[in-house]
Amino acid sequence: MEDRTTAMPDADACWDAFVARDREADGRFVGAVRTTGIYCRPSCPARRPRRENMHFYPDGAAAEAAGYRACLRCRPDGLARDAEAVERAMILLEAAEATPSLGDLAAAVGYAPHHFQRLFKRATGATPAAYARALRARRLATALREQESVTGAIYEAGYGAPSRAYADAASHLGMTPGAWRAGGVGVTIRHAIVDTSLGPLLIAATPRGLCRIAFDEDADALRARFPRAELLAPDADFELLVAAVLALVERPGEAVSLPFDTGGTAFQQAVWQALRAIPPGETRSYAEIAAAAGRPGAVRAVGTACGANPLAIVVPCHRVLRADGALGGYAYGTARKQSLLARERKD
Repeated sequence: MEDRTTAMPDADACWDAFVARDREADGRFVGAVRTTGIYCRPSCPARRPRRENMHFYPDGAAAEAAGYRACLRCRPDGLARDAEAVERAMILLEAAEATPSLGDLAAAVGYAPHHFQRLFKRATGATPAAYARALRARRLATALREQESVTGAIYEAGYGAPSRAYADAASHLGMTPGAWRAGGVGVTIRHAIVDTSLGPLLIAATPRGLCRIAFDEDADALRARFPRAELLAPDADFELLVAAVLALVERPGEAVSLPFDTGGTAFQQAVWQALRAIPPGETRSYAEIAAAAGRPGAVRAVGTACGANPLAIVVPCHRVLRADGALGGYAYGTARKQSLLARERKD
């Protein structure tokens, strides 16, 4: 279970981010200047103070509790407002029967449309429209299990036309609505179980991309996930995917982009995207991933999304640690998690 206590950030890493004016570090910590009594976000354009005059805090509240005030130039206290606006927008999108326009959504949370579009995408990895499509696809998946007909499920999920539903299903369900409802009927999945230094690894892919990577699973486990899909032996294209995945296990150290074909809720997809953004050799806390996924308070939900990750290694949930730096859980055992991290750090 994730520790909810707030850990103090690593001072050397924070200083490096400040020197680089790293926008990606905004929201993860603030830097306070002893000589001015001001705290800033890492990307603040102001002149950098001397290293010995800097102290770092996990957030603005901690800096203010220590007696510092927010910088009027970079306005680090605005980060909390931005996060709240994104979370409110996500709630509005989840509750809406029809997707609101960008203008209406931005107005509802008090921002200009184009600025909020950039803000929302930076926080969630998707535009509001793309996030809404993922939500509808999730509702479609639920409706397909409950409705007697595919057409009824499409309209129950809020689609105005079947064509849009089929396009979204291809992106978010990994197969057509009919195939999803029928347990993968009509879908071909190539698979193999390969030996690695960390144990046997199941690798499976549809023609669109990887759909399952898991240690200690076999063809029976794959069939349980897709009971009516056609399981096939590897071919030449699939062997290339296998080789790429094996390289991530045995010789990690480089970020790679592999095709994948997975489902997942909008929040799970946001978490998985945040995980893929972690460079090899680095780690993040569950709280940092929650913030990157647009839900700063959803720390436990991040842990659940990591546990539901269908693509071990490719979606590197092993790079997430507890706030106190402890390993935390891992679906395939903490020994494997520790080994993967050690390999990446060595490279």
